[in-house]
Amino acid sequence: MKIAVFSTKPYDREALDEANRRHAHDLTFFETRLQPSTAELARDFEAICPFVNDELSAPVLHTLAGGRVRLLTLRSAGFNHVDLEAAGELGVAVARVPAYSPHAVAEHAVGLILSLNRKFHRAYARVREGNFALHGLLGFDLHGKTVGVAGTGRIGSVFARIMSGFGCRILAHDPYPNEEVAALGAEYVPMDKLLAHSDIVALHLPLTPATRHLIDGPAVAGMKEGAMLINTSRGGLVDTRAVIEGLKSGRIGALGLDVYEEEEELFFEDLSDTVIHDDVFARLLTFPNVLITGHQGFFTREALENIAETTLANATAFETGRGTFHRIALDPRDD
Repeated sequence: MKIAVFSTKPYDREALDEANRRHAHDLTFFETRLQPSTAELARDFEAICPFVNDELSAPVLHTLAGGRVRLLTLRSAGFNHVDLEAAGELGVAVARVPAYSPHAVAEHAVGLILSLNRKFHRAYARVREGNFALHGLLGFDLHGKTVGVAGTGRIGSVFARIMSGFGCRILAHDPYPNEEVAALGAEYVPMDKLLAHSDIVALHLPLTPATRHLIDGPAVAGMKEGAMLINTSRGGLVDTRAVIEGLKSGRIGALGLDVYEEEEELFFEDLSDTVIHDDVFARLLTFPNVLITGHQGFFTREALENIAETTLANATAFETGRGTFHRIALDPRDD
């Protein structure tokens, strides 16, 4: 198939070119994001390969469907950036990568916890400047702490298993309880109880209308005093302004983010020589107990290989009718 790949970085191209040796599609790479102003670039392609911050709104999809586009083969698990109703009406099929590497994201979440707790990032900067003082670097034992896992799909279950290995008590919340997580000794509880009793709260949920701003003002107020909040899933799960108020009051003791609700204008780009105009994001950066990474939780060699292979395999299955085609199902258990 003739496929347009948007939001391409060098590592994307390398992984997709390698996987394409087995699929022989005609790939054209665009560095630009897919949005209304760039959609015309893709009208002559049969398939589009977008990433998480590309825009697949109804206007964009109408432009694409007005050309030759019949398939969106996402190189991501999440699909909240796609207007699925419009795609269905236009006859454009949508496929995704359901499980590129749950270990990559779960391990990144654990890395955020360890860094925030033991202040690795601050200690690194101090030692490089010849400062070996320990004041301000005090952490706590993870052993015996209560970790709340909101969302126990593929990633959440791996995360729960890792934290269980540290000797943590696991509280879980998910409308579809996972037997593997329950077997770890996890207790499934309502979200308000999870927030009230967890020393660490980790979000591993898809972004849907029901989960948007799951962590809002009332949720923050219901958290255990000084709890750590970790989000490596979707930025929209968190009301950033409410979390900032929680940081100011001390209700939130530490915050680790790999995603941000307005990240499409920031993440995956080098903005080191520019002024960041997002005042909310800039405010987050002023807190010493906040650690933000730029949506790199997925970024492992194994994950990139799996993403590239599954993305192109979806195109092959769509074109030939053979193989597994990971059509998006609106079932939150698939996240």
